[in-house]
Amino acid sequence: MRIATWNVNSITARLPRLLAWLESSGTDVLCLQEAKVAEDQFPFDELREKGYEAAVHATGRWNGVAVLSRVGLADVVKGLPGDPGYEGVQEPRAISATCGPVRVWSVYVPNGREVEHPHYAYKLQWFEALRAAVAGDATGSRPFAVLGDYNVAPTDDDVYDRTAFEGSTHVTPAERAALTSLREAGLSDVVPRPLKYDHPFTYWDYRQLCFPKNRGMRIDLVYGNAPFAKAVTDSYVDREERKGKGASDHAPVVVDLDV
Repeated sequence: MRIATWNVNSITARLPRLLAWLESSGTDVLCLQEAKVAEDQFPFDELREKGYEAAVHATGRWNGVAVLSRVGLADVVKGLPGDPGYEGVQEPRAISATCGPVRVWSVYVPNGREVEHPHYAYKLQWFEALRAAVAGDATGSRPFAVLGDYNVAPTDDDVYDRTAFEGSTHVTPAERAALTSLREAGLSDVVPRPLKYDHPFTYWDYRQLCFPKNRGMRIDLVYGNAPFAKAVTDSYVDREERKGKGASDHAPVVVDLDV
């Protein structure tokens, strides 16, 4: 079974590439983030033609998450129970579903913007709600994983230059402590192998030639419980999909399971 996570940075802009990638990669389940489209405008028909069902939680603008599956889609939960919301609004940042033998969450963690910004406090509160929401499945016997754009680099090795992020979000002790707390709920980091260079970055800014210079970050993560981690046979960052015209600024992270 092949599971992946990908922040597509607008499914409308990326649809031809997405459909081609699903077909060429042989992915069974894709956790998708930043759909940037309202649910009633989601390309259900195009995906169905490729053999995929879709569970979607999206309202347009810059958020929106989905789970695409060609191995079944059941027990869908839209939204994060206990979501603290931002400025009185619960944003579409999480969706879960059972796909064959595996249950997954697709998550788009708040960016945080700046350390002193209210969005940063919201990010930390959102992580607390995520930990509470996944605690039961994390210790269960069924393979389970939380996949998505976490907007946190777990270690200094997960950014191209730690000094370039001094004073910024994504690398602060509080954000990394939130990741540690999530793992302590019963999850482990399924670290993918890079297809090039020595570290599996998953995101490269569009500006300043960051991708050709490999000035990236590993912020798209797969956190799986013990049965999930035990079933992993391979994992890699599909860096090739970050290349070329019209690419997302994130690359897919792919995980193969023997389940």
